[in-house]
Amino acid sequence: MPRLNLRPVERGDLDVFFEHIQDPVAVWMAAFTPADPSDREAFEAHWDRLLTDDTIIKRTIEDDDHIVGHIASFDMLGDREVTYWIDRAAWGRGMATEALRQFLDIDDARPIYGRAAADNAGSIRTLEKCGFVIVEQTRGFATARNEEVDEVVLRVG
Repeated sequence: MPRLNLRPVERGDLDVFFEHIQDPVAVWMAAFTPADPSDREAFEAHWDRLLTDDTIIKRTIEDDDHIVGHIASFDMLGDREVTYWIDRAAWGRGMATEALRQFLDIDDARPIYGRAAADNAGSIRTLEKCGFVIVEQTRGFATARNEEVDEVVLRVG
């Protein structure tokens, strides 16, 4: 199991985050992404909002001082939700699971919800390894796929 470092997001991390969302395979799998991941101006505006909102807990995920992704939690319609992105080059190595485990110690609000496209087995498995259970199945418009897709909602706590 990798030992990752979670640290507060710094503006300098954004170049790496932007690079991560240029991967069309990862964007398709994530499904619920910005309409145009290549729009740097929209990306910067989104992160400006995140960085200035103290209700959002956001962390950069590092492996040996190499940024492999980010993780955050936020309030949406009265519920606390978690979201994360792992660089595809790091998939399959337990990094998402370890990052989520550490993050759940940082944000101790419960319950916390997570969402994933129903065919995103890796993300669902990550959430389940961290104690999340599926509480709802729904459909939502996935901008990365330009269509409605099945989605699962999971909860811990």
